[in-house]
Amino acid sequence: MKHTYKYIALALAVTLTATSCEDFLTRPAEDTYNESNFYQDANQCIQGVNYLYNAPWFDVIRGFYRIGECFSGNYYMGDSPYLQFTLNGTDAELSDMSKSLWAVNANATTVYNRLKKADVDETTKKMCMGEALTWKAMAYFFLARTFGDVPIIHDVSAEIASGNYNTIYKAPKAQVYEYIIMTLEEALKLLPKKVGNMDGRIDYYSAEALLAKVYLQKAGVTGTLVQADLDEAARLAEDVIKNSGRKLMETYSDIFRMQNNKNIEALISWHWQSPYNQWTCQNAFQCDLANKGMDEFADTWGQWNGPSIALQEQFGVTALMDPTTRSDVDTRRKATMMLAGDKYDYFWTTNGGFDYLRFFYDPDYGPSGSPNASEGALRSPTGAGCVKFLYGDGNDHLAALGVSAGLQSNGLATHILRLADIYLVYCEAKLNGPGSSTTDPLALECYNAIRNRAIPGSVSAKTSITFDEVFKERNLELALEGDRWYDYVRVGYYNEDYVVNNIQAQKRNGYMEGAGGFSLDTVYKNYYETGNWNTADIAYNENQYPIPSKNAILAMVKAVPFPSEDVVYNPNLEKEAQEYDLTRFTY
Repeated sequence: MKHTYKYIALALAVTLTATSCEDFLTRPAEDTYNESNFYQDANQCIQGVNYLYNAPWFDVIRGFYRIGECFSGNYYMGDSPYLQFTLNGTDAELSDMSKSLWAVNANATTVYNRLKKADVDETTKKMCMGEALTWKAMAYFFLARTFGDVPIIHDVSAEIASGNYNTIYKAPKAQVYEYIIMTLEEALKLLPKKVGNMDGRIDYYSAEALLAKVYLQKAGVTGTLVQADLDEAARLAEDVIKNSGRKLMETYSDIFRMQNNKNIEALISWHWQSPYNQWTCQNAFQCDLANKGMDEFADTWGQWNGPSIALQEQFGVTALMDPTTRSDVDTRRKATMMLAGDKYDYFWTTNGGFDYLRFFYDPDYGPSGSPNASEGALRSPTGAGCVKFLYGDGNDHLAALGVSAGLQSNGLATHILRLADIYLVYCEAKLNGPGSSTTDPLALECYNAIRNRAIPGSVSAKTSITFDEVFKERNLELALEGDRWYDYVRVGYYNEDYVVNNIQAQKRNGYMEGAGGFSLDTVYKNYYETGNWNTADIAYNENQYPIPSKNAILAMVKAVPFPSEDVVYNPNLEKEAQEYDLTRFTY
């Protein structure tokens, strides 16, 4: 079976053809553009790397959310193997994510090799080479945290030429992290230091921030926390915090607005194109996450899912609370998930804003004044809807970017590494796992800054922070951004019980249906029409799906299964990992 991905980067078109047996060896075609007729000047070098910011990542989107947020208990997706820990190698989204990550590796490597030979301005050339290596490292970071032991494909062309691609063994994940570190260290030699960078491109501090996060993830991979890795994570994070010129955005919700696609907090982002010239260049997150009728393109179908009850409780609220008395002290809650009573001035701006309840129960309320297609009912068993990764409707898109959105297409950037994350990386690096605490001055400064933005003027400065506080703060700060599961993977390397106990305590199911229909629909509709709030008939459905077993949780922490089609063509992927000689890999 062939899978074809078509990418465009301004004047450069690159076509990637992947076969299921060679997913981790896919590479751009070299018969149209090559060293002899491209990469002739600085502008072409930039064009040649631009598509690495979007197209090869497109098929990561669904796996990114299912693994990062559904596995972790932040997102409810009924009957999903990611919710129930029953995932196997036949899952389509898992297969697509795997293909996409190997495609990033292949494309980034090919671009790097072509740039290396280009006879152009050295400053721009090195910058672009560094960007390519950072994307390569990011792809491997996702691979190692998701699949554990994976093959190291350093040079796609060389592996294909060798003819050994169906017999490659996996490398131990500890070595994969070493390979990522080697790649990022090379990127740091090439990338410029742009203080306060807001052009959306990867620079030295972007790669350094990723390297700090890699060291933190690697610290416990052998089963015991290694202090030297924690120290290095802290050192790198401190340099980013103190010297990069990056700052926290003043208002949390502003981070995720289209007009701030390139902002002073973002370190690494996917920058999507809309309208797109080639499929895979565009953002399609809203399609999966928004309720039916969110935009005028009839391309949203996320109404049956939603932010979990477990995540609601992390914020100290639930959908059962009366909106008029609900205590929403953390501004991140509303910027992360919608609940009854919520209104948003940055969605449906030409309609006077977006009203979550009116959306369901006013048939004349919709994008550009046209009737919506919400079906007149709340479908989510958790009562909540996503906010992050949503752009609104076509007019919102037009106002922010100067062009309308399109069918399954928008230009909202996806920030996959931002400064607040690095603040918390530093905090965790100054701790020693569950049960520990720290009074490190910079850790306290970072933690308090994040809390003060979330709850302006209402929190006392902490003089000591614990691991539990930092671990929870990571979830509140980064919820629904595709990262939470990897926090569990990191801690699970060296403290399995902490992860198991945390996940088993979550409310991962939905609410039981009341007499009136779809779960909380009766409550919400009655409240909208009468102002009366009554949840007496609604209860958490403890028996919907069983609490995940310890063995099921730990199996996924150690390694999500490889796609079955890959294993069929390379049975060695199911065998024990073999040590690689990393000294043979050079840039």
